[in-house]
Amino acid sequence: MNYSMQFPSPVGTLTAVSSSTHLIGLWIEGQKYFAEGLTEEPVIQMTPVLIRTREWLERYFAGKRPDIAELPLALYGSTFRQKVWKILCEIPYGSVTTYGEIAKRIAKEEGMCSMSAQAVGGAVGHNPISITVPCHRVVGKNGSLTGYAGGLEIKKRLLELEGAKF
Repeated sequence: MNYSMQFPSPVGTLTAVSSSTHLIGLWIEGQKYFAEGLTEEPVIQMTPVLIRTREWLERYFAGKRPDIAELPLALYGSTFRQKVWKILCEIPYGSVTTYGEIAKRIAKEEGMCSMSAQAVGGAVGHNPISITVPCHRVVGKNGSLTGYAGGLEIKKRLLELEGAKF
């Protein structure tokens, strides 16, 4: 069984979904792929995981830099998407990387000559745990703000909150 709660934030209403043990989704109201991958309608009920998520988000929006490792995450997706999402979790607070850099890293790890930055972009865009798994920290090769499922204005606000240079 899955559980959900809504949380008001500076970037709009957030919907968090958890199993009894892990956070499995966090979406900004109206974002692309909202609730994608959920196989059942979650029950609206607070759980310890959702309470921890709300507290994490409150600290994040207060500029306190909470650690991703504080939350038990369960990211469900293809092996490729999992690799991309793992890399997203490693991007430091206030920093950015590019789709191309992620593609180069995966290609190197897989022993490939190259990988498509567009494929990485697709995986980044389908990240089911927005903000916490920081897909907003990925920018275009020239530092431009491109492709954010929550919208470019929200991406910009999140990066500004973190003091990122882009």
